[in-house]
Amino acid sequence: MTFPSLSLRALLVASTALLAPSLAYSQEPADSEAETADAGLTLNEVVVLGRFIPEVLRSTSEVAAFLGPEDLARQGDSDAAAALARVTGLSIAQGKFVYVRGLGERYSAARLNGSPLPSPEPLQRVVPLDLFPTKILENVLVQKTYSVEYPGEFGGGIIDLRTLNVPNENFLTVSVGGSYNTETTGQSGLTHYGSQTDGLGFDNGARKLPAPVRRAMTTGQRIQSPTFTDEELVHMGQAFTNAPLRLLQRNDSIPADGSASISGGRKFDFGGFDLGVIAVLGYSNGWQTRNGRSEDGVLEGGVVAPESFYDYVQTDHKIGWDGLFGLGLDFGDDRIDWTNLYVRRTTKLTFAREGFDGLRAADVRDERTGWYERELMSTQLNGRHFRGPWTLDWRTALSQTKRDAPYEMNTRFGFNPLVGRYTYPGGNSDNSISFSYLDEKVYGGAVDVKYVQPLSALRDIEYSAGIEAQKSERSAQTRIFGFINNSGDPSLNFLVFQQRPDFLFANFNINPDQFMLREVTPSGGASAHNAELEVLGVYGKVDAEIMPLVRAAFGVRFEDATQRVVPLNIISSEGVPEAPPEKEEQYFLPAATLTWNFAEDQQLRLGASKSIGRPQFRELAEQQFFDPDSNRTFIGNPYLTDTEFLNLDARYERYFDRGQAFTLGVFYKQIDRPVEAVVTTQSASVFQTFLNAPKADLWGAEVEFKKVFETPFASAGSFFDTKDLFVQANYTYSDSKIRVSEGDQVFPLQARGQPRNATDFFIDGERLTGQSQHLANLQLGWQDETNRSQATLLINYASERTTGRAPGNLPDFIDEPGTGVDIVYKKGFTLGGRDFGFDFKAQNLLGNEFSETQSGFGGSIDVNRYDLGTTFSIGLSANF
Repeated sequence: MTFPSLSLRALLVASTALLAPSLAYSQEPADSEAETADAGLTLNEVVVLGRFIPEVLRSTSEVAAFLGPEDLARQGDSDAAAALARVTGLSIAQGKFVYVRGLGERYSAARLNGSPLPSPEPLQRVVPLDLFPTKILENVLVQKTYSVEYPGEFGGGIIDLRTLNVPNENFLTVSVGGSYNTETTGQSGLTHYGSQTDGLGFDNGARKLPAPVRRAMTTGQRIQSPTFTDEELVHMGQAFTNAPLRLLQRNDSIPADGSASISGGRKFDFGGFDLGVIAVLGYSNGWQTRNGRSEDGVLEGGVVAPESFYDYVQTDHKIGWDGLFGLGLDFGDDRIDWTNLYVRRTTKLTFAREGFDGLRAADVRDERTGWYERELMSTQLNGRHFRGPWTLDWRTALSQTKRDAPYEMNTRFGFNPLVGRYTYPGGNSDNSISFSYLDEKVYGGAVDVKYVQPLSALRDIEYSAGIEAQKSERSAQTRIFGFINNSGDPSLNFLVFQQRPDFLFANFNINPDQFMLREVTPSGGASAHNAELEVLGVYGKVDAEIMPLVRAAFGVRFEDATQRVVPLNIISSEGVPEAPPEKEEQYFLPAATLTWNFAEDQQLRLGASKSIGRPQFRELAEQQFFDPDSNRTFIGNPYLTDTEFLNLDARYERYFDRGQAFTLGVFYKQIDRPVEAVVTTQSASVFQTFLNAPKADLWGAEVEFKKVFETPFASAGSFFDTKDLFVQANYTYSDSKIRVSEGDQVFPLQARGQPRNATDFFIDGERLTGQSQHLANLQLGWQDETNRSQATLLINYASERTTGRAPGNLPDFIDEPGTGVDIVYKKGFTLGGRDFGFDFKAQNLLGNEFSETQSGFGGSIDVNRYDLGTTFSIGLSANF
């Protein structure tokens, strides 16, 4: 788009006629200085004001943030989640889920090159962003205001991850790295043998469901007596892998972390077109040990006190593989990209805790081992074509995620005062072996058409329209087994129960006189479900320069969506559970923005829109899932409904130079039926479920400053002669209130669809879950292009946020992220005629801990608390 520059007299005339502000500045005039017949009206064609406004932000009228290659390199973060924690208004939960402007991850959407992504997590629809290493990303766009070319599911923001594809120049880079954590590396931790190939992140078959058990499953019968004979049950029980997966071992010196990657790209010029090829392969191997404390609270005499309390040790061995292969064809007016992504993350978990169980009124020890495989595979084909004023964009994608968790083994021991140590109690629920699997596919395709029509020599208008279809399919199931004690001989039990775990459930103890296999898979849809979401969206949009320096965009999106979650009873002989009705909704979602470029490199953005949020599969499915990160069991609520948003935004932007800016914005959201996490008790167990609150309001303000000071300390000495100082700071204040009135109703899972008073579950004026009032980031560093070095100090702060509503009158669960301080140093050098790069990173220098608490009524308990430690990393790369 172009604007003619106007003399002050002409601008005053035009602005008076249009009842608009009266002053604006242009860039320097173009080479031609032709004037109109009226000497007072100078019409020199120039580029639209804002030479320092980044192209990606100039091309959108929305409030957005952009992480370019230089940002990702300077911050030194290893994955997308860590990098996004530096963006204004964003915070990270569990190290992988992004909260935008105080709204939880369920209200944000992640896309890869514009196409939707499934999640390998049973508890989230949004893909965990720690799956994406920064080395495969070209840039990341975070859009905080809704525009109709995106899907209507928009509460907090859209995060579009854009991968490398066609290189600007040929390259081949090999990198290696290692890291040391003060709480883990060289310290004592837990592990178990597993299989010989665990270090590669692949199981060699030791964790495969035993063949006799698989054959028994095909009968559709529950595996137990008398359905199966004692001989059959003994054979199946002895087929389970025992000692390598059940016996915990202490490792007195946990290894350091390591990683390696190779990436390369080549560009071929065939005269009429360019062909680009890029490939990335990476491997990582790391460890994390948590020495923590966990407590369950109760009100005693009106004071919050721990009912159960444990000290625990958990060591996670994490192995990752990353692969990217891309092809790009550039014909000048036509471009086609083919992108293939493979990401695999495996976690080998070993866990033990000791403490007092208030429900059993006994001292206990719990041991758990697990193996969690997460995979994301995506293939995408995108195209862009220019024909004069017309632009055609299309994309199609098939993405699949899998999560396989075989042999989650749990064993409980009770303290036996007769022998002075923990022994097996002998209860039928004191051991379990579970196998869970999740598979989700997302098919997507979209076409966007854009036409630019000149209205006059002063301005033009842009019409755009598009259609997008998406189908998500998820299948999840869990099978759980345990060994029951058949022996009625107390003296024999006394001897057997003292054996260590690998002997306790060894083959010689699996017989009709001691332990027998029994399936304890929950029925009635609590162990399996299928889910589908089909969305068809159509939009139209007009983006016009309604007057010089003022751009207005208005559009409407229509969405037709059908969502169904079908509970399954994978034991077919026990009948089919009743499925809740499918949810079919249609919405018209308008969005309007106004951008006023009132002075050179300054602009004001205003936006208003309506959007929605659909319940996620995991929030609707009654299947129970255990989350090893929070040590909490989740169960869905099929009676949830859609959330609707009214979004209002305003932001002032001032750009000083390339990549240097000051922005100040305010925002407000009116939310109808927000989904909140609620902690409840059921059958002496604690669950986290979900419930629609009646209404809520969210509002706030955010400010950001980015500036480069060229060699400000040159006179201080030769060390500073070539160093530019970089400063980036941002702060976000947000607040929210749940609105609950007498007569408001909710539909909790426990009531099976019957209404209940909302005041029994929510307190008017409470904050939304996941919302921090204060978020702040500071990046301070220098860059020396002459000496090829760079150093950055990064400080990140997030105030407390609610993670769940507690049952009864107990205070809510509160997470306190606190302050994190990191340092990143990079240095390039030449050795033997070859370019090398060295980087050093120190994370969490203040030793910030993870802390989730319940405080109030004169007391406080630690729901979950552990030290994160400080991590020191080094890396070396070579360019060939």
